[in-house]
Amino acid sequence: MAIDFDAIRKKLSQLSGNGSRRDKMWRPEEGETSSIRIISFPDNDGQPFKERWFYYNIGDNPGFLTPHQFGDPDPIQELINKLRADNKKESYELAKKLYPKMRSYAAVIVRGEEDKGVRLWSFGKMVYQDLLKTMIDEDYGDITDPLEGRDIRVECSKQPGKKWAMTTVRPRPKSSPLSTDSKQAKMWMDNIPNLDDLYSCKSYDELERIINNWLNDPMDEDGNSYDSGEKNSSVPPSKKFNDLNDAFKDLANF
Repeated sequence: MAIDFDAIRKKLSQLSGNGSRRDKMWRPEEGETSSIRIISFPDNDGQPFKERWFYYNIGDNPGFLTPHQFGDPDPIQELINKLRADNKKESYELAKKLYPKMRSYAAVIVRGEEDKGVRLWSFGKMVYQDLLKTMIDEDYGDITDPLEGRDIRVECSKQPGKKWAMTTVRPRPKSSPLSTDSKQAKMWMDNIPNLDDLYSCKSYDELERIINNWLNDPMDEDGNSYDSGEKNSSVPPSKKFNDLNDAFKDLANF
């Protein structure tokens, strides 16, 4: 097999910390208002944004890609399907815990930080809907157009009593070019970070091990049993979820 020197350079860059995920990502700061310009992803079936599905709330993992969205075997999705087919309340509740959630991504230039180049912004369903509604509004149209698009005002704030901050987006009233320098605009459009370089799927065996460990210790961060919602339950989690563990093991050996 021939040596892949591009892969070696990429790995060397990762090990040296150059071009890390943090450098390529942007997020609005709470209490601040930013102005950004969205650049459409190329070769994305005409869609300006990208979607990725992640599993969350499984052990201490911050989240990981679902293989089935790429048509690959996925033990967690197989378990979800098996739990849903079980037609039992506790199986249904556990399946809900495992459902993946979508994150949306846009390639952006942050005004005032143009020297940092194109970065990726990850946002949830509400912001995604607002951006799509703006684009189909005839008063705005294609906000990503490099010549006649719109900058977007992004505000992140947390209301009193709320646990999470809320992000709102609003298009600028006047259209403007991505950059007054056409060469700069082209360079930005040609150098959008590859989302697939930032996130990779775990193997089938890795996911199988993660979900199996979680099933053997099905307690949330407050010490509550997932199926009963009671603290300090006298019934060991391993006993409560014994049938589900067996079901998963049968599935894994299928």
